Amino acid sequence: MAQHYKDLIAWQKEMVATLYDATEAFPKRETYSLTDQMRRAAVSIPSNIAEGQAHFSRREFRHFLRHSDGSLAELETQILIARRRDYLTETQTEELLRRTNEVGRILSGLLSSLKDRITVS
Repeated sequence: MAQHYKDLIAWQKEMVATLYDATEAFPKRETYSLTDQMRRAAVSIPSNIAEGQAHFSRREFRHFLRHSDGSLAELETQILIARRRDYLTETQTEELLRRTNEVGRILSGLLSSLKDRITVS
């Protein structure tokens, strides 16, 4: 395992700043609904990676990585909803989805690598 969560590519690829910038222009009526949900999901992804890695247990780390993956799926859904509501441009949507796909691939690889290392006694 990495020595520190900041060493993990999945953590480094977070998209919090990009997401915050994109949701800044959302209508004020969405502040405590879609905007807040999207921001919480985006923050949850690297936060769960960091928390899981800090537990120093592969089993717990995988558990937290699955939570990150769930937050990622939640965020992808919310991005698509925001696009349908015309809160995001096509360009913003494509960029955000490109980044979520990249993080998803990295998380899948990390989960697989942790699974492969487990030995049954």
